[in-house]
Amino acid sequence: MSKTSRSATKSLVRKLLFTVVGMFGFGFAMVPLYDVICDITGLNGKTGDQIVAVQEPTSVGERLITVQFLAQNSAGMDWGFGANDAQVKVHPGEVKVVSYYAKNSHNYEMTGQAIPSVAPNEAAQYLKKLECFCFQEQVLQPGEQVDMGIRFFIDESIPEHITKLTLSYSLFDITDYESSESAVTLR
Repeated sequence: MSKTSRSATKSLVRKLLFTVVGMFGFGFAMVPLYDVICDITGLNGKTGDQIVAVQEPTSVGERLITVQFLAQNSAGMDWGFGANDAQVKVHPGEVKVVSYYAKNSHNYEMTGQAIPSVAPNEAAQYLKKLECFCFQEQVLQPGEQVDMGIRFFIDESIPEHITKLTLSYSLFDITDYESSESAVTLR
């Protein structure tokens, strides 16, 4: 192989290596960037991490809005998890209480965190949660089952064309396994 072709090959390898590293970095940065954009714009039904004190409404309108409830486990999280009610009908301004259940079927303590999403995206700003299990981490002992409540209302300024919305929770495993393993070892 000539000196010129070795130089060209080294140059090409460097460029390809730089491209691979750049693509990996870009892909790694996309998740937090996507979350920030969704939180700012309300895209993808994300309700954001902001907890704002909301006063209960004082009047109830005549309209009825159907609120559906969904639940899903993220990859690697295999708790029993679901809504106790598939849907409820709510008058804008009416405070409702519903619940989800969770069960840790493992023989060790686990911690879960639920992340909410609302569809259609436009409806997210009108769903006001007064209390929600998603505001805190859920720590369940081995075999423990709990009902976790949500107290919410639909803002009266919700547009007329929105007659149904879906509140969905994705449950993530956020257990600190290093602490869990050392606690199990110490017993």
